[in-house]
Amino acid sequence: MTTFQAAVALAANQIEIQEFTKPAILPESGLLKVAATGVCGSDWGYYQNLPASRGPLILGHETVGYIESMGSLAKEKWRLKEGDLVALEEYIPCGTCHACRSGDFRLCDATDWRLGGMRYGATGLNVAPGFWGGYSHYQYLHLNTVFHQVPAGLSARHAALALPISNGIEWTYLQGGAGLGQTVVIQGPGQQGLACVVAAKAAGANKIIITGLANDTDRKRLALAKKLGADHTIELGETDLVQDVKELTGGLMADLVIDCASGGTDSVISAVALARKKGMVILGGQKRKKIPEFDSDQIIAKFLTVKGMRGHSYESVELALQLIHSDKYAVKEMSTHLLGLKDTDLALNSLVGNGVKEPIHMVIDPNLETTQS
Repeated sequence: MTTFQAAVALAANQIEIQEFTKPAILPESGLLKVAATGVCGSDWGYYQNLPASRGPLILGHETVGYIESMGSLAKEKWRLKEGDLVALEEYIPCGTCHACRSGDFRLCDATDWRLGGMRYGATGLNVAPGFWGGYSHYQYLHLNTVFHQVPAGLSARHAALALPISNGIEWTYLQGGAGLGQTVVIQGPGQQGLACVVAAKAAGANKIIITGLANDTDRKRLALAKKLGADHTIELGETDLVQDVKELTGGLMADLVIDCASGGTDSVISAVALARKKGMVILGGQKRKKIPEFDSDQIIAKFLTVKGMRGHSYESVELALQLIHSDKYAVKEMSTHLLGLKDTDLALNSLVGNGVKEPIHMVIDPNLETTQS
């Protein structure tokens, strides 16, 4: 087959299934036969704010697939075989800057589309050959692609959980330092919040508390959080959040608070209030607005460490794949919907409540004709 289909984002809230010809493979490139691509909350931001300068693009960056072909230079660098099942990171780093050489390639300017860099699922068709996203039958592979081999026996669908789970591991364990005997409070029961629950449980946290809204969607997510390892759930607005945590911790409050909530800025204020003295606050949920009144003196008074999070490291993705493969914490239950390529628009709109019911982690399988749960 020399042609294939991809779901192309033409403009805000507009997807079109288009047909393309497979690109020629150069010595420094390769081609991936896509098996599954996870639907990330950040895809909605790209979908709704697609600048004309970036042009139409193929979204999707939580990609898992089979190596279809490789050029000679790519084969030498990647040390992979045709037919290998791999999970991709979204980053396409330069490999030579200070961030790359120090192991923090996610901070490389070449990976930041806002600075003119390239990233899978965020680079337009106008950057040749154009097939940089996972909502497609095939995805072009840059020489600097970051690969992870999928453990034998792990399905592509569940391997597509690797990036959201790796964020949870990065934020909770590698950066947050969660460990034995600690109390962890997680704000927001979406993909990232649930991933943080799993990571906190795996790290040996003594008490895991997760908060959510008092609505049917979040109640079901909070119920899943209990299955994943949360000890306590709190519905916001029903009681006093700070007082609840005080009672659950015997007045000690939380060693680690992770804010995964999106939208309003109230969760940043409450995160500071919920942390104990010398505790840590991780800010992972983007608000896309400024906090009107923020009492920064509380950070000083409580001797807090506050960290902003950005993505994941290579180590956290490797740990995520191992954790998913073991399914020790029922993490595969986070994968709630499997959809076909023609359902890409439905999946994206489901991120904001206008599609499938109760999605947590949706996956696009380009070879699937009908939607499955």
